[in-house]
Amino acid sequence: MSTEDQVPPSQGVESLSIDASTSATAVNASSKVSSTISTEERFQIVRSVGEECIQEDELFDLLANNPQPICYDGFEPSGRMHIAQGVMKTINVNKLTSAGCKVKLWIADWFAQLNNKMDGDLKKIQTIGRYMIEIWKAVGMDLGDGKVEFLWSSEEINSRAFEYWPLVMDIARRNKLPRIMRCVQIMGRSEQDELSAAQILYPCMQCADIFFLKADICQLGTDQRKVNMLGREYCDDVKRKRKPIILSHHMLPGLQEGQEKMSKSDPSSAIFMEDDESQVNLKIKKAYCPPNIVEGNPCLEYVKYIIFPWFDEFKVERSEANGGEKVFKSFEGVVTDYEAGQLHPADLKPALAKALNKILQPVRDHFNTDANAKDLRNRILKYKVTR
Repeated sequence: MSTEDQVPPSQGVESLSIDASTSATAVNASSKVSSTISTEERFQIVRSVGEECIQEDELFDLLANNPQPICYDGFEPSGRMHIAQGVMKTINVNKLTSAGCKVKLWIADWFAQLNNKMDGDLKKIQTIGRYMIEIWKAVGMDLGDGKVEFLWSSEEINSRAFEYWPLVMDIARRNKLPRIMRCVQIMGRSEQDELSAAQILYPCMQCADIFFLKADICQLGTDQRKVNMLGREYCDDVKRKRKPIILSHHMLPGLQEGQEKMSKSDPSSAIFMEDDESQVNLKIKKAYCPPNIVEGNPCLEYVKYIIFPWFDEFKVERSEANGGEKVFKSFEGVVTDYEAGQLHPADLKPALAKALNKILQPVRDHFNTDANAKDLRNRILKYKVTR
């Protein structure tokens, strides 16, 4: 066992060091918003993070009356990080902090253990958590001035157990088993799966996290909606007027036809944050991308949710015979040309791969030059991903 594995996970985080010059200029620039922006402008920035918001009027009222609302986002350290977790989360977090929010990133190591990730090996899970934080720093998540706080569930729950467990028990007591079972989707499970008792406890704990972290906004994926709604229902049960606002972000699909989300257990379905240039090029080349069809086209989704938020444009390089270089300033322009056949997959794919490689290069550089980062990467690459 290494020395790193013998210390609390947060001590490992404190030792991380990233050269600020590796951060992505475009993303950092987006976070530098004047503190004098209006409530309406703050609302538009925060609202743009979510595919769905429950409720918009509550969100506007919150921003009008709270200069630094708390946004909560949790994640299981369960394997390599793909671009949905790495790039999209960085984009969303930087938007939120630019609008004055404080973001609490809940490193759900105990939850990953309950869900049997890494066969329940907590040391491996915590190593993955450190690796993930390294990536977010390298790719350009704006962590200055305490805007973002990484909190390890195992440490925080242990330090305030007298607060946490009575809350979990109260949530469990007030809900029937069928209501909790409807929430197992948050773990990547279904009601038909054979679940352990730990996995039934999981939704009650995740619901408790919202109140334990004093979150004003639950900023998670649409796949976490059911348990966030459980949190709002709990407020009704205990007559709590101020309910958590649910801001559910879009789920980026896998690269192959019909894959609703990227999968860590299927490397062909995802682009990982430390993939090299040739791997990215090959995966995009093989990706599902039917001509003229926008619906269900993962390559176009990546352009919409990754490339435009990062660069504010999408540059396609092609020969003069095929229309010459074109710089799209809106996703709507891409859709128009693609549906009309004026933008072909053979031109879109290389442009997408080039843009993704530009975003990922600082991460590769960091993991190739920083000894601690390199060690973390090499260790997690040996881990077997368990469902």
